[in-house]
Amino acid sequence: MESAPQHTEITDKRLLRGARTRQVVLRHAVDIASLEGLEGVSFGRLATDTGLSKAGVQTLFRTKETLQLAAVEYARGMFLDAVIRPARAAPRGAARLRALLDHWVVYAETPLFAGGCFRAANLAEYDSRPGPIRDALFHDQQDWIGVIAGELRYATSTGEIAELDVDLAAFQIDALLCAANTALRIGDDDAVDKVRRIVEGLLAPPG
Repeated sequence: MESAPQHTEITDKRLLRGARTRQVVLRHAVDIASLEGLEGVSFGRLATDTGLSKAGVQTLFRTKETLQLAAVEYARGMFLDAVIRPARAAPRGAARLRALLDHWVVYAETPLFAGGCFRAANLAEYDSRPGPIRDALFHDQQDWIGVIAGELRYATSTGEIAELDVDLAAFQIDALLCAANTALRIGDDDAVDKVRRIVEGLLAPPG
């Protein structure tokens, strides 16, 4: 009877080590992908960079595609924690949209990922390559545009801002942020101010 708790403890420790190793690998993988694209993510590269064994990394993810998909999901979680969730403290509508923009600026300028916005760095690489990775990136982008559209829709429905084509405006804001990410990477410090001015134009009150 006493051996069962010991076995459970050993198993739990192994699971914990596995989870920690997975975190280390994925955190490095998303940085590589933000700089070089997801094609730059490989078992050998991650093993070399993290000091882990290639076999150990491969045991965690089995295939390169599984590793790449895990990186997309990990980056999505980091984006949610850095941008989406903190903005929920602001009132719905224009105030929350501004909060989303503020948190996105910190996310891109810091930057959270070594190469800037993970999504912007990888969408262009996979836009013409059907498959699970493109689907995951596309759905992530659509969810983000949906968040923007939701706040715009709320602001128009309450009369806080003038009527506009919500879907078009959300598309424009996402495109602006992608362009701003590129501009920031090449040293254009005025990019953020330009984005803010354009977004404020979209948030003009009625009349």
